[in-house]
Amino acid sequence: MFFKQFYDQPLAQASYLIGCQATGEAIVVDPLRDPAPYLLAAKAEGLRITHVTETHIHADFVSGARELHAACGARLLLSAEGGPEWQYAFAAADGATLLHDGDHIMVGNIRLDVWHTPGHTPEHLSFIVTDTPRGAGPMGILTGDFVFVGDVGRPDLLEKAAGIANTMEAGARTLFRSLQRFRTLPDHLQLWPGHGAGSACGKALGAVPSSTVGYEKLANWGVATTSEGEFVQMVLEGQPEPPRYFAEMKRINRDGAPILGTLAPLPQSEPSALVRRLQHGSERAWVIDLRPARAFAEAHVPGSLSIPYGRSFSTWVGSIVPYDVDVLLVAPPEGAALVASARADLLRIGMDRVTGWALADALVAAFTAAGGQPGRIEWRPIASAAVRDGTLPVVDVRGRSEWLAGHLPAARHIPLGELAARVDELPAGPFGVHCQSGGRSAIATSLLHRLGRTDAVNLEGGYLAWPAALPDERPTTV
Repeated sequence: MFFKQFYDQPLAQASYLIGCQATGEAIVVDPLRDPAPYLLAAKAEGLRITHVTETHIHADFVSGARELHAACGARLLLSAEGGPEWQYAFAAADGATLLHDGDHIMVGNIRLDVWHTPGHTPEHLSFIVTDTPRGAGPMGILTGDFVFVGDVGRPDLLEKAAGIANTMEAGARTLFRSLQRFRTLPDHLQLWPGHGAGSACGKALGAVPSSTVGYEKLANWGVATTSEGEFVQMVLEGQPEPPRYFAEMKRINRDGAPILGTLAPLPQSEPSALVRRLQHGSERAWVIDLRPARAFAEAHVPGSLSIPYGRSFSTWVGSIVPYDVDVLLVAPPEGAALVASARADLLRIGMDRVTGWALADALVAAFTAAGGQPGRIEWRPIASAAVRDGTLPVVDVRGRSEWLAGHLPAARHIPLGELAARVDELPAGPFGVHCQSGGRSAIATSLLHRLGRTDAVNLEGGYLAWPAALPDERPTTV
């Protein structure tokens, strides 16, 4: 048996290629949208991808199951569990085989037994893997977003992200029953989860890429908790706010993402032509600047959004930028390579309308030559005199759990993902914006400037810098 885990760091997402080396057949579980890594890995091992499946309708990335099915003709296998509201709308048109609890999949001599493990989502499946020629029984379980290393899948996303009311507690109780079944598995089984540390699909995921069922029985609070009431309280407590794009992902993955096929490189835009487009007020285009936040603050084209390229890039783009607009990228001097990575990350969350890019210095120069005044954003230390004496109101854009753990006296709380919708709640006149360490506040101030609040000031260093600067002042907690 051949086994390979693919891990995407920005999404903290794991997918798997499992092959029978005797027959050359292989299956991919929970693929990302780009089929190339799986096809290349299979080819290198003398395998052909004959099957593709996924554990559930994902909320944090666009599934690559349809893309891989289209690329190589792999047989598409999808969950039929969860009731009529949780069926894949494209399954019949794509000729998918529907899976139920108790079914099994044969990939050459590799057997995958299907378990319905609802709770995170109603249709969720797990797959127990057996290398049949060995005759030793099952060797591992692919758990998707059911059981992670050190944590379990959150049951509140349907309510918090998809807006389906009164589903959190019911989902938690369903998850508890699925975990009771999980505890009947042999301790020696390997556990291969769908996510690792940094994913928003749980609250305390471990960074170790795999585990065993026996170890999780001992060390995973969700598996070890045998009181249903205690479990429901604990699993719903302290869950972070889900990124706002999760609801869009559910819709795309249920209805079926468009097939991308082979993509041409993203064209570099001519700066003066791009400036003319922006000056004519195209509301359907957003300019996203990938440079470090300080460089953006010193000079940018007004209306641009600063989201420096990094691990959380796609999360914040998906949470702020509408899905029905064109996106133009602005890059630092390294240019094309960074743009290619950023575009790939956006395609993974279904933002397919990235239409061009330009180098930042050239774009700002063209904007200035056309008579424009480059935008600038003021940065101040969070412990500046105006913050201390209350003459500069403060808006805190951190998440709710961070706010409850401690916040500045008199600060106003509006999480970054809600900022555009709650702009009417902002203080009149100049105000400061802060987060935990300075990253989100830089994004927030650029968004506020785009929305016309050019009196917003970025308070650098964030909440973490406050105690060091003012050790005698205690934060307020709730």
